Amino acid sequence: MISQETGDSDSQIDGLSSLSPSRRMPSLMALRCFEAAARLESFSRAADELHLTHGAVSRAVRAVEEELGTPLFERRNRRVFLNDHGRVLFDGVHAGLAQMAQAADAVRQRVARHALLLSCEPTLLMRWLIPRWGDFQVQHPDITVHLVAGGGAVDWGSGIDLALRRNDFDWGRSTHSVPLREERIGPVCQPQKLVQLFAQAADGRYQLRADATLLHSKTRPHAWQDWQKYTSNSPKAYVQQVPAAINLVFEHFYLSLQAASAGLGVAVGPQLLVQDEMAAGRLAAPLGFVADGSQYCLLAPYAWGAGSAQQKLCDWLLQQMAQEGG
Repeated sequence: MISQETGDSDSQIDGLSSLSPSRRMPSLMALRCFEAAARLESFSRAADELHLTHGAVSRAVRAVEEELGTPLFERRNRRVFLNDHGRVLFDGVHAGLAQMAQAADAVRQRVARHALLLSCEPTLLMRWLIPRWGDFQVQHPDITVHLVAGGGAVDWGSGIDLALRRNDFDWGRSTHSVPLREERIGPVCQPQKLVQLFAQAADGRYQLRADATLLHSKTRPHAWQDWQKYTSNSPKAYVQQVPAAINLVFEHFYLSLQAASAGLGVAVGPQLLVQDEMAAGRLAAPLGFVADGSQYCLLAPYAWGAGSAQQKLCDWLLQQMAQEGG
């Protein structure tokens, strides 16, 4: 049964092959050389236009003539003129190349008009990206990007083109990722609450008071433990020694930062997300910031091309994050 099916398939392929010689086309590059030489009536000028040598154009035209089995030009006084066969071919090739160029332009315009959908972690979106977004629009007025809040794993089938995430989860090997900046964290509070929440040693360094109110969030439940792990200024197991009565837990990370700026206690704040409020005098970071081993990355379902809208957005993000304090 298998042998019979294989024989039938082979005979069908042989049938197609027997028809192919009469349908065979010269190469596209050879036809481009022919079209340029015919339009410019010169192999040399065609070579200049196509950035080829005179010999390359001559060989290409010869290949077309050999493929079709007939001369296409009359050569007189260092110029070339189409004969009857050449004019027939030129009309079709010229129209075909023009149609292909129009189609390519149409695709470019569609790509340029396509709005990218960028998913960004909510706190990063609200506290860092949106305040700087006007600069991207000024630099790239031809690129339309729709911003949506989202965290964790990305459903690429939902129409998302790019995602801005911290690498605190496994997004899989197939996802294309570009590291943008390391995450740096530190305790932050309202400047007017420094004396209540921190003690200052003789050398001027600050240390959390034992009765300081610590602010937590359910979306980053291990923020304080992470800070203890990566800083040398915090005593081991300090958070566990703080009475539970002076710990406040918020549903989302950005709420804990908002509570800190309102004077309710001390939160662990990423430097990238609190620096604007620090510059405005609404937050202070007396212990500074330390890298926590994670980083922000730009994700996509596949690698993008050079000069694409995705690459321009990536370059802008890298530039913006490089300008922020490290």
